[in-house]
Amino acid sequence: MTEHPVRKAIITDAGFASRYLPITKSVPKGMLPLGNKPIMQFMVEECAEAGIEEIIIVATPEGKPVYEDYFNNSVNRIRKQLAAQGKEDRYEPVQHVLNFPKIVVITQDESLPYGNGSPVASAQKFVEGEEAFLVMYSDDVLFGDQGDAKTMVDLYEANPDVAGIIMSQAVSPKVVDKYGIITFKDGSDTDLDFIVEKPDKGTEPSLLASYGRYLLTPAVLQYLVPTNTGKDNELWTVDAITQVSKTKRILVGKTKGEWMTTGDPENYFKAHLKFVLNNEKYGSKVSEWVKELA
Repeated sequence: MTEHPVRKAIITDAGFASRYLPITKSVPKGMLPLGNKPIMQFMVEECAEAGIEEIIIVATPEGKPVYEDYFNNSVNRIRKQLAAQGKEDRYEPVQHVLNFPKIVVITQDESLPYGNGSPVASAQKFVEGEEAFLVMYSDDVLFGDQGDAKTMVDLYEANPDVAGIIMSQAVSPKVVDKYGIITFKDGSDTDLDFIVEKPDKGTEPSLLASYGRYLLTPAVLQYLVPTNTGKDNELWTVDAITQVSKTKRILVGKTKGEWMTTGDPENYFKAHLKFVLNNEKYGSKVSEWVKELA
């Protein structure tokens, strides 16, 4: 294993986000805010915490220039105006963004089939020579003291023989039919066998749900090809990981934080509300406002 075995990360936001229209016709879903930061920034900060040196964001054609502007534009006119007003401290959050690791923004290969595996396949040339790399879906945000990116990097350094790591979180038996649920190999409570998509309540093999946080090795790339589509004729990252697990070890990690999805407006609002309650100065006033509005 090399001194820095995990140097790169792929973050995907290449979908249509049709449930968020009309705003997502102009603004990528990953640019929707939690507080005053876009969701994508939380992903990038998670990568920075893990020591990632290069981040590949896979965006839509419309989203690509938005991300390039956000992560690279120093808005000097604003900086100068703030300095003239004696408000230099307000520029500090912008400088924080400019100090992130190298960020490359690409678009999804249009020749690939629909599916969440296609953005990963589109970034293949950036990671195929790497020992291992991270894959993160921008739908999934992580709250807590340690992000999943660092948890996966630490697990890989402790288990360099594995071909991949997927993160998991325990869910209530009442909602197992909404998620992909993890099945372990016989006699193991750490090694993935396969994932059962949305099992009927009472038939679930565990209470651990899988979501969009993976550490992968190039072994998975041979399965992320147009001829390897699965359900609904889509290319699925999880299908490729499961195929690797037939002959190699895929480790199941458990999050040290709290995973929430922002994949639809209702869950996005819930995640945004949690962030405000826990992080904003006005968070303590929210319950009072709700009573007033009700």
